[in-house]
Amino acid sequence: MNSAETVTSQEDWLIEDEAGTTPPPPLLRPWRVLVVDDEPDVHAVTRLTLQGISYKDRAVELLSAYSAKEGMAILRDEKDIALVLLDVVMESDHAGLEMVREVREGLGNRLVRIVLRTGQPGQAPEQEVIVSYDINDYKAKTELTAQKLFTTVIASLRAYESLFIIERSRQGLDAILAATSNLYQIQSLREFASGVLRQISAILDVGTDGVLCVCEDAAIAGGTLQVIAATGLFAELQQSGQLDSSSAIFQAMRQATEKHSCIFNHPGSVLYFDTHSRRTFVIYFTPPRPLSEVDQELLKVYCNRIAAAFDNLYYHTQMKNAQEATVVALADLAEYRDSTTGDHVRRVQRLTDAIAHRMAAKGLHPDILAPSFLEMVGMASILHDVGKVGTPDLILHNPSKHNPEEWEVMKQHASIGAKILEKSASMVEGESYLSIGAQIAAGHHEYYNGKGYPNGVAGTAIPLAARIVAVVDVFDALLYRRPYKEPWPLPDSVAYIRDHAGEHFDPEVVEIFLELIREEHPDLVLPPAKSA
Repeated sequence: MNSAETVTSQEDWLIEDEAGTTPPPPLLRPWRVLVVDDEPDVHAVTRLTLQGISYKDRAVELLSAYSAKEGMAILRDEKDIALVLLDVVMESDHAGLEMVREVREGLGNRLVRIVLRTGQPGQAPEQEVIVSYDINDYKAKTELTAQKLFTTVIASLRAYESLFIIERSRQGLDAILAATSNLYQIQSLREFASGVLRQISAILDVGTDGVLCVCEDAAIAGGTLQVIAATGLFAELQQSGQLDSSSAIFQAMRQATEKHSCIFNHPGSVLYFDTHSRRTFVIYFTPPRPLSEVDQELLKVYCNRIAAAFDNLYYHTQMKNAQEATVVALADLAEYRDSTTGDHVRRVQRLTDAIAHRMAAKGLHPDILAPSFLEMVGMASILHDVGKVGTPDLILHNPSKHNPEEWEVMKQHASIGAKILEKSASMVEGESYLSIGAQIAAGHHEYYNGKGYPNGVAGTAIPLAARIVAVVDVFDALLYRRPYKEPWPLPDSVAYIRDHAGEHFDPEVVEIFLELIREEHPDLVLPPAKSA
C-alpha cells in the first residue's frame, strides 16, 4: 500500500509540535519525500517527526512505500519526488541497494536525493556503500534523532533544489533554442504569434492560456492594443482584434509597456519585448502557479530570443517581398511588350498553384513538391514568357500566322528566358523563384512525346513545374482572345487538353487539371473511367 500526507510549519528551521501552525500559500507545490521501509512503525515515527515542517514556504508531502518494488512503482509514476528515505533490508538483504541502482541507471533519475537508513549496518558497510552506490547520505536508524532527521531532510531538499534549478535551466534553454528555431521558419505574423504562445507552455511545462498583442508607439499612445494571437479562454479576443481598455488584461499590459519590462504576478503575468524593426509585443498569460525565479529568468531569455526571431522573420519577409516584386517586374516587362495577353500570367499563377498543391495533397512527387517548392512555383510560373523581351516587335505583334522563319525566331523566347533566369538564379544559393522560373521558361513548350521545343526533351525529363505550366499556359491561351485567334468555348478548351494527354501534355498533370475543372464545372469533363 502507499499513502501521502502533507505537513506544514511556521518556520523553516524549527519543528513545532504545537497546534496553530501557519500553512504556506496553497499554490506552492509541496516538497515530496518518499519513505521506503517495510516497518510501519518507521513510517509513523518519520511522519510524526517531520510533522509541521516547511522549507522556503513549501510544505513537505510524505509518500509511503513498504517494499523496494512498491517504491520503484511510485518513482516511475511520480516525476517530482525530491528525496527518498530508503531502508536497505526489505524483501531481500540488499533490496534498498538494488533499488538505488535501478533508480539511477534504470530510470535515469539523477535528481532525486537518496538517503539510506538501515537498522543493520553490518549488512551494508558504510564505506563500501557510499563509494559503490550513488547515494547522498547513509544513516543508521539509531542515530537518526528528530533533529538529525530534520537536518538531513532540509539539507537534501536544498541539494535537490540546486540540481533541479540547473536541470530546469538546461531543459528550458533547450526548449528556447528549439522554439526559436521553429519560429524562424514561420512566415505569417499571426502564425508566429501563435507559435510564441504555444512555446511558452512548452518552456513552463504547463498548460497556459495566453493573449499576445502587438502595439506600435502610436497604438500605445492611443490606448489600443492589437490582438494578433490568443489561446484557450482568451481565444475570442482574437476575433475582436482589440482589448477593452478597462479590462484587467489591458491594464496589466499597459503597465508592462510603460515600465518596458516583464511583470510576474499571479494569476496573470505579462512578458514584454521590443524589436529592432520598431514593434513592441506584450504577452499576457496565466500559469497555474506562481512562477519560480528560474522560470522568470528563462522567460526573460525567451523574450530576447523571440525578439531576435521576429526581427529575422521581418527581414526575411521583406527580402521575400523584394524577390516577389522583382519577379512581378520581370513578368510585367514581358507583358508590357505583349499587351494582348492581359492578365494571362496571373491566371497561370493561380491554376499552377492549384494543380501543384493538389498533386502534393495526393502524395505525388514528394521529392519535388516540398513546401518551399509549393510556395514558389505559382509565382515562378509568371516568368514563363519573360524571354519575349528578346523577340522583335514585328514578330511579337504579328496578328497573322507566322511564316516558318518568323516561327523559328518566335520559338527562341523559351531559350532566351531560360538563359536570363538561369544567370540570375546562379547568384542565389538553392532553389528560388528564379531557378524554378528558368525550368519553366525552358520547358513549358516541350511536348511530353519529345516533339516540342527548344530542346526536344520528353516525358519526366521535362521538369515538373514546366509540365504543369505547359497545360495551364495552353488552356488559358485557348480560352482567351489572342491576336491570331478568337477565344474558344470552355468545353472545347477542356476537351483539347484532355485529348492531347500523353502527346503534348503529361497525363498525370492532365488528370489533376481535369479533377479541378470537374469540381468547378462538372458538366465539362467526362467522369473518370470505372476500374474493371
